[in-house]
Amino acid sequence: MVSQGSSPSLLEALSSDFLACKICLEQLQVPKTLPCLHTYCQDCLAQLAEGGRLRCPECRESVPVPPAGVAAFKTNFFVNGLLDLVKARAGGDLQAGKPACALCPLMGGASTGGPATARCLDCADDLCQACADGHRCTRQTHSHRVVDLVGYRAGWYDEEARERQAAQCPQHPGEALRFLCQPCSQLLCRECRLDPHLDHPCLPLAEAVRARRPGLEELLAGVDNNLAELEATRLAEKEALARLREQAAKVVMQVEEAAEGVLRALLAQKQEVLGQLRAHVEAAEEAARERLGELEGREQVAREAAAFARRVLSLGREAEILSLEGAIAQRLQQLQDCPWVPGPAPCQLPQLELHPGLLDKNCHLLRLSFEEQQLQDSRKDGARSPGGDTTQPQSRDGEDGANTPKEGRAQTPQEDGGTQAARGGRSNKKRKFKGRLKSVSREPSPAPGPNLEGSGLLPRPIFFCSFPTRMPGDKRAPRITGLCPFGSREILVADEQNRALKRFSLNGDYRGAVPVPEGCSPCSVAALQNAVAFSAAARLYLINHNGEVQWRRALSLCQASHAVAAMPSGDRVAVSVSGHVEVYNMEGSLATRFIPGGKANRGLRALVFLTTSPQGHFVGSDWQQNSLVVCDGLGQVVGEYRGPGLHGCQPGSVSVDKKGYIFLTLREVNKVVILDPKGALLGDFLTAYHGLEKPRVTTMVDGRYLVVSLSNGTIHVFRVRPLDS
Repeated sequence: MVSQGSSPSLLEALSSDFLACKICLEQLQVPKTLPCLHTYCQDCLAQLAEGGRLRCPECRESVPVPPAGVAAFKTNFFVNGLLDLVKARAGGDLQAGKPACALCPLMGGASTGGPATARCLDCADDLCQACADGHRCTRQTHSHRVVDLVGYRAGWYDEEARERQAAQCPQHPGEALRFLCQPCSQLLCRECRLDPHLDHPCLPLAEAVRARRPGLEELLAGVDNNLAELEATRLAEKEALARLREQAAKVVMQVEEAAEGVLRALLAQKQEVLGQLRAHVEAAEEAARERLGELEGREQVAREAAAFARRVLSLGREAEILSLEGAIAQRLQQLQDCPWVPGPAPCQLPQLELHPGLLDKNCHLLRLSFEEQQLQDSRKDGARSPGGDTTQPQSRDGEDGANTPKEGRAQTPQEDGGTQAARGGRSNKKRKFKGRLKSVSREPSPAPGPNLEGSGLLPRPIFFCSFPTRMPGDKRAPRITGLCPFGSREILVADEQNRALKRFSLNGDYRGAVPVPEGCSPCSVAALQNAVAFSAAARLYLINHNGEVQWRRALSLCQASHAVAAMPSGDRVAVSVSGHVEVYNMEGSLATRFIPGGKANRGLRALVFLTTSPQGHFVGSDWQQNSLVVCDGLGQVVGEYRGPGLHGCQPGSVSVDKKGYIFLTLREVNKVVILDPKGALLGDFLTAYHGLEKPRVTTMVDGRYLVVSLSNGTIHVFRVRPLDS
């Protein structure tokens, strides 16, 4: 990403994915720019248009489709100019194909010219040596820039070629755009200038750009200021949330220590105070998450728009700048005028008040008080910067030396979350979770079924260990997209960012890696008999433990990722593909294929996460219906849940224990909830107080160990305590 305030180079624009369509992932064809300044292929946009509107795949902004269709969206001449340069550079193989001279057939009548050795940057033609020499000797072309073809293809003359490039008139082929009609705000060539714009005041392109550039730069500077305010507010919000969690951790420890020496009669008051504390922190965290999500979304949209505008102003030709000037000005003005969040909300920090007295039921020894603290807005004083804060946000990839767990040593979620410093130098001994901490939710309780939470009738988590997954050889921070059991008490971790399948023991010991084919970034993974199945891009792979590919199968391109799950027998693998499930045997043959709920539901489901149960059922997170669905091997729906227990979130990763209980991840609210084998919600299983922060993927090992990966690459392991223990 280009840093704020800097100008992108032409080399960056040509070598990055700026010229690739984010929908088809191919080079842009007939690029069209939406009002949000995101550019896509015309055909790709046509596929997204529905009901006279389409939603931008990147910023999710809904825009109306012109009556004439997506072809009426503004053509991106800036991207077209860069594409022409890229295509000219990659015109042919100098060693094998020997591109032919463009002028020889015009002079000698031959069907093909001689081998080209030079290129005219003004004419954009490849020339043989003879034609190149003659090109320099004519009155009309003696000033043209003729360069060596090998150097041109190597990119030595990109800047010169770009300067001499001229936008062509779409109405009159061969004519360059030279004027801007001021009343019509339209680009004109010499032919267009004659009629019907003959009486209109027109300006040369260079003069028009000089007149309009200051206005665009002023709008861009305003958006840059808003971006700085957004970033400062986001950092202040994170700092407030970190202080809240730190103080909450202190209070929890105080409550635990004060409760250890009291009589059994005080336990009810202890639970009441802890419940009140958890309810307050959960409410504050939810409010902070909403604000952070809004701030990050606005920041990303404004940053992308500013980067696009800066790229156009820095690299665009006059015609290209003017063709996009209206859209850019409108978008930047829109971003400037949008209401920005004024600053972080007041934060009520909980404080513990001890009131010793008579040990009777009317004596409250533990009581919470809340001290409101307004954080200083870093945008006003200007003294605080992301690098100068006294409280640094924890590194996502675990590189912070003070908080990074050492390799080979399992840590608790409290230690991994950085709360050891808040304990005032207390013992670094691990504290296991004793039983299950009840989470207080503001959502209404699900109507069907009895409320079993807190009654001792639900499986309970017992913390086992925690460990990082970043290894010394990793070039990037881990991004865990898949987990599965691998042999006895071992886990296989799919790290998409580092293109690796890593092996860890349940205790966090690194056991090496399973090699993957070159260039593959494994997404979802499942272990079979002496083999590993994983999805990458739009393919399903089966490899042995040495990394040798047994077979590969192409999957549908209309799904971003494909969930993979091993069947209980261990000799077949299931994969979700475009609303249905396909099952392959060890030889790579399609064993069965079904649509959850039958053909009537074709196209109505999108299983982003998938697993199987010991009872032979398929359990999936359906993002299309925003529900959890359980179906049998024939695709008949056994149960489905889409109630208030999802807290309005999209269902995440799913795992099933040996008795069929379903563990569903809700990433947005930092929870793992538990459902019965038919999909009825029973209650919360893990919350933020078990160390969960943006849980990503889960798996069940040996039917009794729930493994949870976080977005920062950390893994927590919990033993599932059954009902009868």
